[in-house]
Amino acid sequence: MSALPTAADTVILGAGAAGLMCALTAGRRGRRVVLLDHNGKAGAKIMISGGGRCNFTNFNVRSTCFLSANSHFCKSALARYAPHDFIALVERHGIAWHEKTLGQLFCDGSARQIVDMLLAEAAAGGVDLRLGRRITDIGHDGSGFTVVTEGGTFVAPSLVLATGGPSIPKMGATGFAYEVARRFGLDVVEPRPALVPLTLGGDDLAFAAPLSGVSVDAVARFGKTRFREHMLFTHRGLSGPSVLQISSYWRAGEALGFDLLPDLDALAFLKERKQVRPRAEVKTVLAEVLPARLAQALAGEAARPIGETSDKALAAMAERLKNWVVTPAGTEGFAKAEVTAGGIDTAGLSSQTMMAKAVPGLFAVGEAVDVTGWLGGYNFQWAWSSGWAAGQAV
Repeated sequence: MSALPTAADTVILGAGAAGLMCALTAGRRGRRVVLLDHNGKAGAKIMISGGGRCNFTNFNVRSTCFLSANSHFCKSALARYAPHDFIALVERHGIAWHEKTLGQLFCDGSARQIVDMLLAEAAAGGVDLRLGRRITDIGHDGSGFTVVTEGGTFVAPSLVLATGGPSIPKMGATGFAYEVARRFGLDVVEPRPALVPLTLGGDDLAFAAPLSGVSVDAVARFGKTRFREHMLFTHRGLSGPSVLQISSYWRAGEALGFDLLPDLDALAFLKERKQVRPRAEVKTVLAEVLPARLAQALAGEAARPIGETSDKALAAMAERLKNWVVTPAGTEGFAKAEVTAGGIDTAGLSSQTMMAKAVPGLFAVGEAVDVTGWLGGYNFQWAWSSGWAAGQAV
């Protein structure tokens, strides 16, 4: 005789940032919550984030820092559960934190503190956490949902998809949320890697690969979008914060531009050096403002004094410094992507509750949804905000 199903008010699939926030929020409201995850540990991606210190939010969160087919969708949740709300939770648990560059907030200690905080809040709300539970079937009879796992069956009038996207598959990430969404008739915006290193080919790679490990402050540009942070040359192409940021906007086959001297008028600098240091080699002059290996690569093989370099040649060099153009061959894919762009189409969801308009009781939160934030704590804030919004409604 098979065991009877476990009844709950809501079943949440995925014990990551958004799922944990949704669970603890619903639990605080007195809801009976079952939180399932196929991983053996909760908050796996939280644990590795921010170099192990968890960049848990950002002071500068606003809707324009998110990519989505509907740029307005994220506004409601972000306004109703803002960075200061999560900071208050962190401080209530005595977790010390600090601000790094560009409004990014990190734990002074370990990302484990954030996971422990979320688990403690969930436990206080009576959340029934079941880890290592692989889901074998999901049913819906019009009045509720049935979730069948290898370790038992669960029934509830509401179901929350919080399993994220396929980025970082080694952490157990999959496209499971999309499969379930499609099964219930929801559209999915084509998922793609975001916040991901870019690969180069041909002459671009021939230039970049020998510079592997060199980092430079640069402005990355794609269309009207631009980010200024460090760019890192790799043996396969480009990485570093400015490249990860622009990768979310980049489209295959398109070119990117980089300003390698964002604080200088490059042509004026070169002409001034031609007057002041005419005997200095071009690579030596460039090394005043760029890493030596990059200066050498940009100067080329000619060991020519800058005083013997024509103004036309200096203008061409200045143009390359201010607008180094490359056409990436591709990206490092989901394996190296910090997040997934695309996901469950927001057109089918309520921005107030995260519930599917056509399937009452079905919710989607976090990375599973077509809302993708910038690098620097924005995606965690979306997880907290969307999880909270759904947790208020289940």
